[in-house]
Amino acid sequence: MLQDKLNWRYATKKFDAARKVPQDKLDAILKAVQLAPTSSGLQPFEVILVESPELRTQIREAGFDQPQLTEASHLLVFAAWDNYTAERIDAVVDEIVAQRGGGRDAVGPYYERLKGMYLPRTAEENYQHAARQAYIAFGLALTAAAFEGVDATPMEGFDPAKVDEILGLRARGLRAVTLMPIGYRDAEGDWLAGLKKVRKPMNELVRAA
Repeated sequence: MLQDKLNWRYATKKFDAARKVPQDKLDAILKAVQLAPTSSGLQPFEVILVESPELRTQIREAGFDQPQLTEASHLLVFAAWDNYTAERIDAVVDEIVAQRGGGRDAVGPYYERLKGMYLPRTAEENYQHAARQAYIAFGLALTAAAFEGVDATPMEGFDPAKVDEILGLRARGLRAVTLMPIGYRDAEGDWLAGLKKVRKPMNELVRAA
């Protein structure tokens, strides 16, 4: 059951550096990201799979020396668009038309209205909106990892500007949002492994209105 998998997962603090996530499981996690819902289907983010040990060492320095960043099997960086532009929105429309067939008449007017809403906003407003879309995919990636029996650590504890610089994200119109090391726990070296999961009781978390 999915609930069993979610009870099993936790924010892993210590990974077994000798164990690698098989390609099929990595692909399943990334597929969940691809299939994640986003506002108007824009998918305004990218996931950078950081494999270079040198880059991961630099990101660890930008991540307050958290060992998961270099000890995990893989490191995923979720990076959102720094702004919405007409070109980016038009590219989404082009992809919809290419995959579904037909002309732009069916979907074009909707996305023209969307431009009228998004383009007048500040770049920061649009980045924050895009970052929230990235978080939806991020949550599904955590869930998919648990479903595949892969450990993952959600991370906001890092200097985004430094990660942007290390990966050259600003030049690509992206800004780092969050990090996700994935791999397999080293339960003996992880102080959090095996501890009871503590959550609000349902009657406090869910309220009728």
